[in-house]
Amino acid sequence: MNSSLLLAAIPATAFGAFFLPLLLQRFGRGAASLAAAAVISSCLALVVQLAPTIFAGQTALARLHWLPAYGLDLSLRMDGLGLLFALLICGIGLLVVLYAFYYLPDSDRLGRFFSILLLFMAAMLGVVLSENILLLLVFWEITSLSSFLLVAYSHGKYEARIGARMALAVTGGGGLALLAGLLLLGHIAGSYDLSVILADGAQIRTHALYAPTLILILLGAFTKSAQFPFHFWLPNAMSAPTPVSAYLHSATMVKAGVFLLARLHPALGGTDLWFWLVSGTGAITLVYAAATALFRHDIKGLLAYSTISHLGLITLLFGLDTRLSIVAGVFHIINHAIFKASLFMAAGVIDHECGTRDMRRVNGMFKRMPITATLAIIAAGSMAGVPLLNGFLSKEMFFAETVGHPQFEALAWLLPLVATIAGILAVAYSLRFVHDVFFNGEPIDLPRQPHEPPRWMRAPIELLVLLCLLVGIFPQMTVAPLLRVAAAATLQAPLPAFELALWHGFNRPLMMSLLALAGGICIYALRAPLFAWQTQLPTMHPRTAFERAYRLLANAARAGVGLLDNGSLQRYNALLFAFVLMLGGWAFFSGPEGSIRLPVQPAGEAAYLALFALLLGSVGATLLYRQRLLAVILVGVVGLVVAMVFTRLSAPDLALTQLAVETGTIVLMLLVLYYLPTRASPASSASRLVRDLLLAMLAGGGLTLVTLRMLATPFETISGFYLRESVPGGGGTNVVNVILVDFRGFDTLGEITVLAIVALASHALLDRLTLIAPRTDSDGRPWSSEAHPLFLSMLMRPLLPLALTVSVYIFLRGHNVPGGGFVAGLITSVALVVQYLANGNAFAQQRLPRNAAGLLALGLLLATSVGIVSWLFGRPFLTSAHGHVSLPLIGEFELASVMIFDLGVYVVVVTVVITVLSGLGRLSERAHRGQAEV
Repeated sequence: MNSSLLLAAIPATAFGAFFLPLLLQRFGRGAASLAAAAVISSCLALVVQLAPTIFAGQTALARLHWLPAYGLDLSLRMDGLGLLFALLICGIGLLVVLYAFYYLPDSDRLGRFFSILLLFMAAMLGVVLSENILLLLVFWEITSLSSFLLVAYSHGKYEARIGARMALAVTGGGGLALLAGLLLLGHIAGSYDLSVILADGAQIRTHALYAPTLILILLGAFTKSAQFPFHFWLPNAMSAPTPVSAYLHSATMVKAGVFLLARLHPALGGTDLWFWLVSGTGAITLVYAAATALFRHDIKGLLAYSTISHLGLITLLFGLDTRLSIVAGVFHIINHAIFKASLFMAAGVIDHECGTRDMRRVNGMFKRMPITATLAIIAAGSMAGVPLLNGFLSKEMFFAETVGHPQFEALAWLLPLVATIAGILAVAYSLRFVHDVFFNGEPIDLPRQPHEPPRWMRAPIELLVLLCLLVGIFPQMTVAPLLRVAAAATLQAPLPAFELALWHGFNRPLMMSLLALAGGICIYALRAPLFAWQTQLPTMHPRTAFERAYRLLANAARAGVGLLDNGSLQRYNALLFAFVLMLGGWAFFSGPEGSIRLPVQPAGEAAYLALFALLLGSVGATLLYRQRLLAVILVGVVGLVVAMVFTRLSAPDLALTQLAVETGTIVLMLLVLYYLPTRASPASSASRLVRDLLLAMLAGGGLTLVTLRMLATPFETISGFYLRESVPGGGGTNVVNVILVDFRGFDTLGEITVLAIVALASHALLDRLTLIAPRTDSDGRPWSSEAHPLFLSMLMRPLLPLALTVSVYIFLRGHNVPGGGFVAGLITSVALVVQYLANGNAFAQQRLPRNAAGLLALGLLLATSVGIVSWLFGRPFLTSAHGHVSLPLIGEFELASVMIFDLGVYVVVVTVVITVLSGLGRLSERAHRGQAEV
C-alpha cells in the first residue's frame, strides 16, 4: 500500500469506527474496551508503517478533490511533526483505554465513553495530519465539541456541566478567531494548502494583513492551549474523569494550540510582533501558573496549573524564535506528554483508592502504595527537571536559550531571571506534590482504605515512567531520531547543531538548574508563611466570573428573543418586510443608473385572460381568506396560471414541476383544512388592516421596482455554457435536469437534506398533535370518520399502479426530456395522497412504510454515494460519469451515474409526503378511537 493510501486510512479508520464501542457495549465492558483498543491500535499500526518514509526525509501527502477551484480539498500531510503528534495521540490513547477500563466504575458500560474518546482522537489526528488549513479548522472544532462531551461525561454533577460549558465557550470563541485568521492567511498566500503557505513565509510576513492574521491565529492557539488570560477553563475541566484529564493534558486538546504554533512558525514567525506576542504570553503564563499551582490543594488542580505552566514554557520557546529554541520546544512537547500522562494517571489511582484528591487529607501514601508512590515520585522529578530524567534535558535546553538572547541585549538578565523563577516554582510545586501526598504523616479521615491498584491499572504508568528514565539517560538512542525529524519539519530548514547529553560542563544553564533546585526546596520549606500570606489575598474565582458573564449574555439574549419572538405572526411579517425593504432599497439606489422600463413582450388574448385569472385568484384569496376552502381553491388558480405561464415561455420542466407541486400542495391543504374550523377568526381592527395594507404595498411595490430595475440592467447570462456542456459534460439533452443533478448537484443535495429535516420536523409535530388534539373542532364537527365512498375507493385502486408507471416513465426519461426524480417523486406523492383520500386510515396504516427515517437516510445515502464514489477515481465530489451500453434485443441505451443521484431525490420527496400522511393517519385514528370511547 502506498504512502497516500496509508495516510488517508488513518483518519478514515478513526472516524469510520469511533462508534464501535457504543455498538458492542451490550456484550459487556470488555467488548467496548477491546473495540476501542482495536481502533487505536489500527491507527497506530498505520502510523508506524508510514514512519520509515518520514524518517527518510520525505513528506507523505494524500488528496481527495472536493472543490479544487476554491482551494477546498480533503488533503492530508504527514511530515516529522505530524508523525510525532500522531504517535503521541495513538500511543498515549491506547494506554488511556487500558487505564480507563480499571478506573471507571463497573456500573459504567464504557461504550459511550470510549466512542466519544475515539471521536476526539480522530479529530486530533485530523488536526495534526491536515494539509488544508480549512480542513484543519473543521477538525479543530470537532475537538472542541468532543472534548465538551468528555468533560461533561459525568453530566449529573454541576461541576462537570459548568466545566464543560466553560471549555466550550473559551475554545469555541478562539475557534471563531482562528477561522478568520486562517481565511486571511489563505487569502495572503493565495492557497489554503500548508505546502504553499509554509514556502511563502516572506510574502506573508510583509503583507499589510499580517498583523491581524497573526493576532487572530494566536487567539485560537492561546485559547486552546490555555495561555493567560484564557487559562481558567483548563483547571475547571478537572471535573472530567481522570483518564480524560490524562489524555487532554498530555497528548491532545491543550497540545493542539502549541502544535499550531509549531506548524505555522515558518510562515508567521521571524518578526518582532511574533516574538513579543508569543514569548510575552508564554512567559506570563509560565510564571503565573507555576505560582498558582503551588497553592492548589486538589492534586488534579495542582497538575492542571502545572500543565498550563509547561504549555507557557513551550509557547515561550516558540516565541524566542531561534532555531535551537524551536528544537527545545518540540523536545519539551515530547517530554511533557510522557511525564504528565503518568502523573495524571497516578493522581487518578490515588483518588480511586483514597476517595479524595485533597492533599491536606491524602498523606503518607508511600507506606500504603509504595510502587505507585515510587512511579509518581519519578514522574514528578521529571516535571521538576531533576537530572537523569527526560524533563531535565529539555529544561536545560530552555535555560540555554534564555541566556544571551539577541532581543534582550540591554536587559540580558531578565529572560534568565524569568526562567529561573519558573524553575524554582516548578521544583516547589513538584516537591509539595511528592511530600504532601506520599509522606507528611498519616492520612486524615479518608473515605476509603488505600492500597495498591490492580496490576494492569498501574501498567500504563510504569511504561510512561520507564520512558522518562530511558529518554533521560539514553536520549541519543531513544528520542533523538524522532526529535530531529519533528524539529526539521517544524523549522522547514536545516537543523542547528545540538547534542542531547546529560553533561555539557559547568555553564550558566547548569547553574540556573542548581539554583532552581535549591530555590524550590527553600520555598517549600517556607511554605507555612507563604500559605498564610496567600490566604490573605483577595479571592479570585474565574468560574464565578464566567458564570456571571454567561448569565448576563443569556439574559440579554433572552430579552432580545422576547422582543422579536413574541408569537405574533404580524410582528414576524413586519420584521421580514422591513428587512426586505431595507435590502431592496439599498439594492435599488446602489445599483447602476438606468431608467425603469417595462419589458416589451407581444401579448394576445390568452395572455390577458391569464393575467385576469391570476389577479382574480390573488385578490380573491386575499379578500376571502376567512372562507378557507374557497381561499385554497383560489390559491390553486394562481398556481395553475403560473404553470401555464411557464409553458408559454417554453419551460416545460418548470411547468410540469409547478403542476405537480400545485396538485400535491392543494390536496394536502385540503386534508389539513379538515382539522381546522370552517372559518377563520373575526376580522382585525381597522388600524391593523391599514398597517397590514401599508406593509403589503410597500413590500410588494418595493420588490416590483427592484425587479424592474434588474430587468432594465444589462447582464450576461451563463445559459450558453449550460447549453454547450449539457451533452458532453452531463450526458443529457434536458439542460434543466443536467443542471440540477450534475452542474449544481451540490445545491440539490443541500435542498433534499432540508426536505429530510422538514420531514422529521413534521413527524415530531404531528406526533405531538396526536397527543393533544381534541376530538371535535370549534364547530362541533367530529375530526375523524372511517366512512369513505366505495366508488372512489374502487376507482383509485387501478389508478395507483397507473400513476406509479407514469412516475417511473417520467423518472427514466428525465435526463433527456422534461422529467426527472423530483417531478416523478411529486407524481408518486400525489397518487399516494389521492389513495389516502379514497381509503383513509386503512391505507395509511397498512400500505405506507413506517420507517420514514430509514427511507430518508436511504435517499440521502443514494445521492451522496455518487459524490463519494467519484473520489475513488480521483475526481471532485459529485463528478458524474455517463456512457452508452449495447444489449441484445434492447439495443443501445445510455447509462449515467446521476440516475442514482436522481433516485435519491425521488426517495426523499416521496418520503416527505409519506411522513405527513402517516402523521395525519395517526391523528385521525386517535380521534376515531376517542369517538368510539364516547
